[in-house]
Amino acid sequence: MTNTFLIADSGSTKTAWRLVAPGGGTLAAFHSQGINPFHQTEDEIRGILAGEAAPRLDGLAVGRLCFYGSGIRPEMEPAVRALLGAAFPSAGHIEVASDLLGAARALCGRRAGVACILGTGSNSCLYDGRQIVLNTPPLGYILGDEGSGAVLGAHLLNGLYKGWLPGELRRAFEKTCGTDLPGVVRRVYREPLANRFLASLSPFVRRHIACAELERMVVGCFRQFLDHNVRPYLSAQDSPVSALGSVAFHYSRQLEKALEAEGMRKGTIVQGPMDGLVRYHLDLPE
Repeated sequence: MTNTFLIADSGSTKTAWRLVAPGGGTLAAFHSQGINPFHQTEDEIRGILAGEAAPRLDGLAVGRLCFYGSGIRPEMEPAVRALLGAAFPSAGHIEVASDLLGAARALCGRRAGVACILGTGSNSCLYDGRQIVLNTPPLGYILGDEGSGAVLGAHLLNGLYKGWLPGELRRAFEKTCGTDLPGVVRRVYREPLANRFLASLSPFVRRHIACAELERMVVGCFRQFLDHNVRPYLSAQDSPVSALGSVAFHYSRQLEKALEAEGMRKGTIVQGPMDGLVRYHLDLPE
């Protein structure tokens, strides 16, 4: 059996794949469509694996495989493992796990800590160095997902049209994004994937973060995320709080301010999990 290791990090939109040698060197790195067994049939997943993922290895054999994905629940793991086994028949060991466990392993390695995902949505857990021991349910962007791109977008629109953000910011938004209040209402309430639309407003927030009111809004969203989701993990211990995802990475300064304001210790903040997962699975030094 070959000793290469294939690692996949999958969201609903895209999957990042990396095939690595025992020393950590990259043999192949590519993206495919996202794989989410909660939203896709087995035939659809089989088609992505056979048509987009396996051919990109150019005949390189896979020794071990670990797939981390959104929508992966324990009852779904056997079916996804079987599909991966059919697509990569040389793999002698296949592990399937949630994206949250992937985040914890990438951020904390084999040390205990709090791991957070801050992207389009948000999630968090307390990790003991081996497994997730506590998880506050994120509840999605309508009931929860505090600190996420979708919630930042919702707060931005609230502030622009209720007037607690400056009027010049609203004018800049309407010019840049080519929409107005009726257009915003239509996109949020009458068209599908409102969470993605709201999260797509994050680059505007980032470009205008020098606006004091806007930065306070972002820091406040992160403080709410930490208070509602992370604080329950810290009642009995003082674990560092680490985070990954586009929102965590691009607003790292504001996240650090929120952590300090909430009296929490900052851990690692990175954009994606892949480098950390390679270190974890190959026992490489940090």
